[in-house]
Amino acid sequence: MSALESVRKLQARMGESIIGQEAVIKQLLIGLLANGNILMEGLPGLAKTRAVKSLAKNMDAEFSRIQFTPDLLPSDITGSEVLYTESGQPTFRFEPGPIFANIVLADEINRAPAKVQAALLEAMEERQVTVAGTTHRMPELFIVMATQNPIEQEGTYPLPEAQMDRFLLHVFIDYGREDDEAKVIRLVRGEEDPSGATDEEAPIIQRIIFDARQEINLIQVSEIVEKYIVDLIFATRYPDRYDEKLASWIRIGASPRGAIGLDKCARVHAWLDGRDQVLPDDVRAVAHSVLRHRIALSYEANADGVSANDVVDEILTQVAVA
Repeated sequence: MSALESVRKLQARMGESIIGQEAVIKQLLIGLLANGNILMEGLPGLAKTRAVKSLAKNMDAEFSRIQFTPDLLPSDITGSEVLYTESGQPTFRFEPGPIFANIVLADEINRAPAKVQAALLEAMEERQVTVAGTTHRMPELFIVMATQNPIEQEGTYPLPEAQMDRFLLHVFIDYGREDDEAKVIRLVRGEEDPSGATDEEAPIIQRIIFDARQEINLIQVSEIVEKYIVDLIFATRYPDRYDEKLASWIRIGASPRGAIGLDKCARVHAWLDGRDQVLPDDVRAVAHSVLRHRIALSYEANADGVSANDVVDEILTQVAVA
């Protein structure tokens, strides 16, 4: 079985336990294959945590969940040096924290104070943590999938723009369709019935993900598509070149990480569709998730009720493929 067939099988398995969120599942896989961290946002009860758990369950990967709270300490995430006695002599030994896993669910990340977010940021960006002057590397397969709710903001610590920029994708989860709601009810009812338990298939091994990443690195990106990516990014920085209304909505545009993210995710999107060449449609398919958290809106945009998605929509309308 090829790497693509295995990943599509993983996608199908996740779809069996997460009803009506096919687009979300695909974006999680894009983030995993692009080796980037993901921020998931949606109202409570929309299967954010379930989606991450389903991904870990169907993979040969170590899963860790960290519930972020205002009283959390950096050592609660990274681990700490613990004093032991060996042969009558005191010695310090590093006890790894929950961050040392393949797939880390950072639940309600915006409820943690700045020091904790900074500790997580080092792990996300550098793939390592430093404790008592000693650096400890993350596993080879390592991805942080953080969640936050758009409501109940009292007592939270909003993520600064610099930390938001470290997330490759910002995945927004909305309500599913009406016919999917009944399927969700039946799914949960079946899971609660012990007589309906069946033997589960073997998980997808980690080697498949690394093989897939190697194939994705070979996906071709033409100069035309490269220019299209650059034009989209520069439209967020210099929107007055395109439209006065667009310029009034944007306070700060996307960083170079935005261009890198569009390139990576567009190549993964093309690979998942079975192509060896990136099309402009691949770039447009991932543009919202890559850019929505990298654009700082102006006061005028907030006053007019314009969202980051609206801004990306307008940019995709204004910027043409050269």
